[in-house]
Amino acid sequence: MKHDQLEEGRIASHSRPLGTVTREMVLERARQLAVINGRSPHEVIEGDFEQARRELLGEDEASPKESLLESVPESERWDPVPGSTGSKAEQVPAHDEQTDNEKLVQEGVEDAEHDQMLEGAKEGFRRDQA
Repeated sequence: MKHDQLEEGRIASHSRPLGTVTREMVLERARQLAVINGRSPHEVIEGDFEQARRELLGEDEASPKESLLESVPESERWDPVPGSTGSKAEQVPAHDEQTDNEKLVQEGVEDAEHDQMLEGAKEGFRRDQA
């Protein structure tokens, strides 16, 4: 079953509504991930950037099947059978507003964990410098 697009992506970060995720927001999150992983905020690698983008957009890790599909040229991804009558599309259920509260709580917990890891990495870096 397809998901309602309103339920995808993060709603808020540190009690502030996200709205549209910008490149600057992704870059800031990637810098934080670099620090958590023991690198300087100026040593952001592609993996940090991709993870930050997935976290902020609420995407899961790409499945191997999806990765394979992405590697195929777009012109070859869909080859309809001539004369196909098609099929009825699935109905998408109405948005459940109750899940918004649960999602906000989960995001708050994830933000708290992220902040703890970031502060722990910074503290370890300060101790190593001293």
